Amino acid sequence: MQINKKTIVIATGGTGGHIFPSVSLYEFLNSEYKIEIITDQRGLKYFQNEKSLKINIINSDRVLGKNIFKIFTGLIKTLFSIIKSFRLLIRLKPKLVVGMGGYSSFAVCLSAYALKIPIIIYENNRVIGKANRFLLPLSRKILVSTEDVEGIRNRYKHKVFQSGYLLRNKIFNIKKKKTQLYNNELSILIMGGSQSAKIFGEYLPSVIRKCYDSGTKFNIYQQCLDFQKNNINRIYSELNLKFTLFTFENDISKYYEKTDIAITRSGASSIAELINLNIPSIAIPLPSSTDNHQLKNAKYFENKGYCFLLEQRYMFEKLFDILKDLNKDRNKLILLKEKMKKHSDQEAISKTNQLIKKVLNGQI
Repeated sequence: MQINKKTIVIATGGTGGHIFPSVSLYEFLNSEYKIEIITDQRGLKYFQNEKSLKINIINSDRVLGKNIFKIFTGLIKTLFSIIKSFRLLIRLKPKLVVGMGGYSSFAVCLSAYALKIPIIIYENNRVIGKANRFLLPLSRKILVSTEDVEGIRNRYKHKVFQSGYLLRNKIFNIKKKKTQLYNNELSILIMGGSQSAKIFGEYLPSVIRKCYDSGTKFNIYQQCLDFQKNNINRIYSELNLKFTLFTFENDISKYYEKTDIAITRSGASSIAELINLNIPSIAIPLPSSTDNHQLKNAKYFENKGYCFLLEQRYMFEKLFDILKDLNKDRNKLILLKEKMKKHSDQEAISKTNQLIKKVLNGQI
């Protein structure tokens, strides 16, 4: 029953990097609070399995850039999203708004501040996003996943609460197969983040072919775009590889269970899931990511010994050599797995809930 439950709004942008931590938080808090989700149109597909949850849609847009027309239209969209957020919050009467990043989150949090509703914001990247940077002075606390997040001024350091990565409970319940890195064929998961990676679908099959021609054979699970499937299917079938192709996948865990090594972008949520599952990865950051945050994510985890970093500009000349070397010397993968075992985010959401209780009780 929802009687007397306090309402908490989780406001989030519509990409996987924003949505996945939001889903994690919702799943944990739902039994104790009445949770309302606010996102943009892109975020709807991530909640397909949450039939009982009503999703509130607010579409906003970025207002920064070089195109004057896009800046103007972005401002208009943001203004309308703030007005809609204002009305929505008045109707929902939440006791707290948790902003998970993104432009939709920005509009909701700004409206919450005007209505004197407490705000907590979450940053899972190594550099604070533009929306969160603006909202930081207005928030009670900022949840961060790692220490020393770039872009937080000294005057706001007291607001930092290191929660760790907010991951779905399902991730921690995945039963990984016993390490079989000494089997003949390694299983590789290729994923490009929530938006998929067109360039992976274009060039990685040729790298896999080159590996095959040199005597190195893999089992492949690859995320790609719909229009790329036929060509990739043809290449892998010609090589007689075991492979599965998919586009968007709500339940990536079925591939995690079988994966020996991943090739991935370095969005925070994706990398964090791999680390907590002790899956070695080759991180290829998206060069166009805002503030180059994917490169900074990957460098941080590389320094921890959790992944191999390969910049996209070197992908075509170096990925083959890396895969061939890892296939030959699998002790390098074992070493990464051992280091990752020292890291866990299993308590991140319960720590966050304790902070939420303090805010709701007026202690912060």
